[in-house]
Amino acid sequence: MPAKSKAQQKAAGAALSAKRGDTRVKDLKGASKQMYASMSERELDELASTPQKGKPDHVTPKKAT
Repeated sequence: MPAKSKAQQKAAGAALSAKRGDTRVKDLKGASKQMYASMSERELDELASTPQKGKPDHVTPKKAT
């Protein structure tokens, strides 16, 4: 699954770094901490490796009606 925004890609990269042991898990915050706990290394790699061209900085989630 490709990342929908640059922020999501960045959070996935941080979580992937922690999964691989390059950074400490306790340094993760917010979305990256949730991604670390709920996603596999392969899923994180797919999100983090999405090309950034044409991606918005942030995507606001849609509210359920």
